[in-house]
Amino acid sequence: MRTYLVVIDESPEAEIALRFAARRAVKTGGNVEILALIPKPDFVQWGGVMATIEEEARERAEALVARAAGTLFAESGLQPSITVREGDGPKIVHEMIAANREIAALVLGAAASGPPGPMVTHFSGSDAGKLPVPLMVIPGGLDMDAIDRLS
Repeated sequence: MRTYLVVIDESPEAEIALRFAARRAVKTGGNVEILALIPKPDFVQWGGVMATIEEEARERAEALVARAAGTLFAESGLQPSITVREGDGPKIVHEMIAANREIAALVLGAAASGPPGPMVTHFSGSDAGKLPVPLMVIPGGLDMDAIDRLS
């Protein structure tokens, strides 16, 4: 089944990318894989503090994907796959694409103003030609009607 891999965070452009991917999945008989990344925290000298920081980051990421999955299901009827991983975002994306031949495209949202985020910068730069799937960069300035028309 054709799967659209969407990397999300708490930004508005991530919501736009998720909506686009969901609409494409519905139209193509596919599915959506939601990936939330947890950055590696800076080293903290005390182990208990470090464990608390890591746990809070994981809880935020899990809440984020749960909200996103709920919205996706309510709007499209799709039950997405959910992945929460800690570490280097581009490396994780490459690993997921390599491990799942069903992934048909990587869908990222670009900020409506200012520089693009680190994932868009990475994958649209020197790594763009190395991806085994198409990269879809969805402009964060699009409204819901425009997303619906374009998807």
